[in-house]
Amino acid sequence: MTDKGKPAIDATSVEAHTGSSYPAPFDADCAGRERRRLGDAFGLTQFGVNLLRLPPGQWSSQRHWHHGEDEFVYVLDGEVTLVTDAGEQILGPGMVAGFKAGVPDGHHLVNRSGRDAVVLEVGMRLEHDPADYSDIDMLVRIVDGEERFVNKDGTPYEDD
Repeated sequence: MTDKGKPAIDATSVEAHTGSSYPAPFDADCAGRERRRLGDAFGLTQFGVNLLRLPPGQWSSQRHWHHGEDEFVYVLDGEVTLVTDAGEQILGPGMVAGFKAGVPDGHHLVNRSGRDAVVLEVGMRLEHDPADYSDIDMLVRIVDGEERFVNKDGTPYEDD
């Protein structure tokens, strides 16, 4: 149940989080992305659900893949470009994509259109899940018991 005890709510009533926690300069391409953590509003613990709004020119994330978490996206409105190791594919309303855990195929969504895109993101909620970033010198690893952004040589980024 939500904080107000209601089993159903308007998704836009959930607080929006803009930007990313990536260290600079990797945060810039995602600075305008907006996520509403819908699963958190209901206290879900088995999986996460985000409502993602991508303004023109923004990315959903840096291109990445997870070791332990499956991911699924559903395009509700607008148009995004799915970028994977296999190339690029345009996704519009009603289209879906899924990414199996442990498959080293970096992926992300880019809004190259002239208007906002809205996407539903669904993923697992593992306590610690290593992730690799395909195009940049960054990984997510456990450092001193916490998930941290690190360089591919294992040294932590200072500003995360």
